[in-house]
Amino acid sequence: MPAMPDDPRPEPDEDAGVDELQADIEATREELADTVSALADKVDVKARAHDKAEEAKAAVAQKAHDVGSGIDANRGSAAGIAVGVLVVVGLLAWWRRRRR
Repeated sequence: MPAMPDDPRPEPDEDAGVDELQADIEATREELADTVSALADKVDVKARAHDKAEEAKAAVAQKAHDVGSGIDANRGSAAGIAVGVLVVVGLLAWWRRRRR
């Protein structure tokens, strides 16, 4: 079988020894196994759907965490504003009573 044009590994020469031929056969088997595995992964719809669901679940969890952190930060700001408003109202009430 002639080597493919994009094959980075040349075929052994005609006068190659048994060891070279066996090494070439083993390398070809490994490449074929990798190719078959990649193709099997592509056609395994259930596994791909599961992976996508896990990615979406992680994204939702991260978004929920981000939103929760934002709420906590806003809660602190709202509490500060509420305290400030209460202080101003208290000062106004004290000032009005003092003027009477």
